[in-house]
Amino acid sequence: MPTIPEPRTALIAGVTGLVGGHCLSELLAADGYGEIIAVARRAIDVDDSKLRVVLTDLEALDHVGQELRADDVFCCLGTTMARAGSRERFRKVDYEATLRLARVARQQGATRFMLISSVGADPESAAFYTRVKGETEAALAREGYSTLIILRPSLLLGERQEPRPAERLAQRISRRVSPAMIGPLRRYRPIEAADVARVMVRLAGAGLRGVHVVESERITAEVQPA
Repeated sequence: MPTIPEPRTALIAGVTGLVGGHCLSELLAADGYGEIIAVARRAIDVDDSKLRVVLTDLEALDHVGQELRADDVFCCLGTTMARAGSRERFRKVDYEATLRLARVARQQGATRFMLISSVGADPESAAFYTRVKGETEAALAREGYSTLIILRPSLLLGERQEPRPAERLAQRISRRVSPAMIGPLRRYRPIEAADVARVMVRLAGAGLRGVHVVESERITAEVQPA
């Protein structure tokens, strides 16, 4: 008789964010995962027998390492320059916290890492935001994961828990101009955060190995009906 694979354990960080909230819902609904471990700084208003929340600050992950034993890691961490307040603080979240999560989880046996990055991520970029995103991707590729899946969505659409007036305005404008963004500009079309989360979880279960970079237009194609 064929061996039935045991349900895997997923570790997710950034559950209070736009993509992270949707990703948590997708993971809880996925048959392939028997336990979901969520790292958070505060309690999560989700009641599910599959969910275990580890309350800790991102800078203290090393102290709770044994509680983070998982197979697959879903990193939805991220902030904005406006919210971070400085380049140093931005880098602490998007680069340092992400790498700390990857290293702690890898030490506990994780083999697959899924990351929400950004369109235009490039370690050589002249723009600080996309340069840090690119540096993070490059650093993760050296962490020894058998599978690294990097999603690079464009402007995310959806309702956040915290108000971001400038982002809401950008969303309204981008929805209107999206149909005109064709050819090379297709990559920059806005994308629903729920779709990004859905594709992220789907690709995690696709049996991929090595490093895979998924640009925004491919994410959109993955959720469109054939």
